[in-house]
Amino acid sequence: LKEEPRLDVLINNAGIFQCPYMKTEDGFEMQFGVNHLGHFLLTNLLLGLLKSSAPSRIVVVSSKLYKYGEINFEDLNSEITYNKSFCYSRSKLANILFARELARRLEGTGVTVNSLHPGIVRTNLGRYVNIPLLAKPLFNLVSWAFFKTPLEGAQTSIYLASSPDVEGVSGKYFGDCKEEELLPKAMDDLVARKLWDISEVMVGLLK
Repeated sequence: LKEEPRLDVLINNAGIFQCPYMKTEDGFEMQFGVNHLGHFLLTNLLLGLLKSSAPSRIVVVSSKLYKYGEINFEDLNSEITYNKSFCYSRSKLANILFARELARRLEGTGVTVNSLHPGIVRTNLGRYVNIPLLAKPLFNLVSWAFFKTPLEGAQTSIYLASSPDVEGVSGKYFGDCKEEELLPKAMDDLVARKLWDISEVMVGLLK
């Protein structure tokens, strides 16, 4: 905000995947804190500049694994139970709910918001996944054969950030540069609004 007079595109792409139970500096469960709350806070702090720069775009990187997540409002910070796979999926479901609710709130402003899954990309995101030593050569072979390169994995983010095809499109979910259907739990407006309200308090936007 101090250095830039305008902001045309914000891509929320920070992510941590299936890590052991850890907390951020602010005391949030690491996957929920990094994958959802960090994006939520950053985006909200930049909304004024995004609006004044309209037409502008917000892109939220989620994952197909959102399908295995549930928003448990009784234990958002995983103080009661922690399952690293479930918590990753929950954070990715939160990404989609956040994008949809933000799109609703930004109707008529010229700022669009869309979410996406990039596919399985060959990066160090999986550094916490424990692969047995004997299986590593096979895993490496499979990853080279079937995983996307970072450039390939970035294509849908680039498409949503820059393509004239999606000008004015908002609140949608994409994969491989095409719109995809969402499960009903990712389109639950009541859950999306409640998650928004709780996230505002968690990150200190509302006291």
